[in-house]
Amino acid sequence: MIAQTQFEERCAVRLISTAYIEEPAMAPLFDTWEEEAVLNELEGLTSARRGSLALPDGVTAEELLHESYGYGWTLVNAAFCHARPPGNRFNDEHRGAWYAAFGEGAADTAEAEVSYHIAVALKDAGAVEELVAYRQILSSFACPMHDLRREPDHPALAPEPASGYPVGQALARQVRAQGGNGILYPSVRRTGGECVAVLRPSVIQNVRQGDMVLMEWDGQAISRRVLAAA
Repeated sequence: MIAQTQFEERCAVRLISTAYIEEPAMAPLFDTWEEEAVLNELEGLTSARRGSLALPDGVTAEELLHESYGYGWTLVNAAFCHARPPGNRFNDEHRGAWYAAFGEGAADTAEAEVSYHIAVALKDAGAVEELVAYRQILSSFACPMHDLRREPDHPALAPEPASGYPVGQALARQVRAQGGNGILYPSVRRTGGECVAVLRPSVIQNVRQGDMVLMEWDGQAISRRVLAAA
């Protein structure tokens, strides 16, 4: 098992598509908090994102955040409840994780990580041009994390997903089984960048919005620019 280190971070950067953080769908339909509560309950009967349906394997209702947490609780829960096959570097398709960049150049690191995956998807789809908007979601941490930053040659950090992901997913399962909170690791897509894969919702603190970022695909590469400050 890799060693742990105390992780103290005030401004980790995660990028989320603006499609997931716009005004809630029910917002135009109510005038009072009482009406909102009724509509949210009705929506929850069929909305997997609100967590009323069966939870994914390995995710329990008790570990998810409650609305009393404040802004960001639905974003955090969604990260753990909605994983795509075949998963990512430190989570499989049954349980998601909260990925973020931190340290010097955190915004650049987050953009490099996300744009890599966007470029692969758009190239595979044969897209000639595309424009996508993301919002920085900032968060804070004060907890121990398992630390891979001193092991840059660890097989979990292999650039190709087919090689690195199975190893990373197995490592994450081991960390969780031993009560670990997450994994710190060097960015695979930006030299010198640092990332965290958070495995437990409860350690994510002070979620808030940052800048908006536009990513433009021209058929060959992604260009990135900050659109507006928060």
